[in-house]
Amino acid sequence: MSRYTALLVTDRGVVLYAQHLSRLATEGPAVLAAYQQFAQTASPGVYALRAENDQLTVTPRPPSSLFDGMPSRFLISPFSNQRSLFPKPTPPSLYDSVRLRGVASLLTSPDGNELYEESFSSIVVWDGSRLMTPPEDRPAVKSCALGALLAAGILGYESLAVHSNQPLALVNAVAGIVVPDLPGRDAFPPEIKARVAGIFDRTCGRKGDAGAFV
Repeated sequence: MSRYTALLVTDRGVVLYAQHLSRLATEGPAVLAAYQQFAQTASPGVYALRAENDQLTVTPRPPSSLFDGMPSRFLISPFSNQRSLFPKPTPPSLYDSVRLRGVASLLTSPDGNELYEESFSSIVVWDGSRLMTPPEDRPAVKSCALGALLAAGILGYESLAVHSNQPLALVNAVAGIVVPDLPGRDAFPPEIKARVAGIFDRTCGRKGDAGAFV
């Protein structure tokens, strides 16, 4: 079994440093040491990291395909048979069957009524007082980005309806926060978008205590 993560490095270090460290922790001390060494020396860019057999393979990747104002569509999740969050799959995976570059593929329950995630990212909505994301017993990737928002205390859980006017945004470790074009939804508050971006920015790091997961 392998463990996979995709991340962004800026001049300040790895975005979501501790969350990626936590994702790789089950692969043992050799992988964690390799990750920490990578984080200390990596140049700005996007990278895919794969941990397997005590080895960490690092591959440069193109920038995220997510962008503000991108069109969107709804598709049934290819992971709808799962009953909880699961580790990020190593490519290729079933996500490839629902991805279309330049379009946000919002993945739903088999009946098409409930949102689970987007094919490259997690989903959050603004309910007027805090961000909400689907409960942990819904089928979706266990997200580093959501982990940072939970640690910051601005994220809660509730089932998300497809047919709703709540402002919606996408979050992941590489793109940060992106607001797609989703007719019928209220505009996502720019101040909340900026707050989320600030939280992600404060997670940047190049070294740290391997036990200090957040």
